[in-house]
Amino acid sequence: MDEFDSSSSSSTKSEKKALNECESMIQKGLKTPTARFLREHLEKAGCPVQDNFFKAINCDQNHAGGYVPGEGIVVCANQIEMQDEVNRVIVHELIHVFDDCRAANLDWTDCAHHACSEIRAGHLSGDCHYKRELLRGHLKIRGQEQECIKRRVLTSLAANPFCSGSTAKNAMEAVWETCYNDTAPFDRA
Repeated sequence: MDEFDSSSSSSTKSEKKALNECESMIQKGLKTPTARFLREHLEKAGCPVQDNFFKAINCDQNHAGGYVPGEGIVVCANQIEMQDEVNRVIVHELIHVFDDCRAANLDWTDCAHHACSEIRAGHLSGDCHYKRELLRGHLKIRGQEQECIKRRVLTSLAANPFCSGSTAKNAMEAVWETCYNDTAPFDRA
């Protein structure tokens, strides 16, 4: 979950092409088994997500995408080039949507709530799969996935104006065990 500022200047031909390509990748990504599974569970929970809930934009910040509560999921066309990246963003953000749906009182300004959803999204989306981490230049045999999730949670919380350094870390550590082990709607991670 992040805040996004899309570029409001007139788009060049190459930017429009990138947006169109990203929109096509989004539509393809929505057909993956994991995205379909999450959307089915969102519908069962009373929070159906239509195709127009997803949008390709050009982002000012260095993010791959994000969930904007009440608005939808954005994928940053100027930050993503591969279908696998779009698929991962869709799944990661759909987990945030699922959390928002099932917890009627989820407060994104509360560091513990935000941290919990980020822990779950990082763990359940495959963000920290060892191959992705290897491509990012992180190689560790033991504890790699949890270290990656913690690093990415703190990066996300740093963008939340309600979470400062120690507050973010304390919130993450306080909810870690519960949220890391919460695999809903999946049977297991």
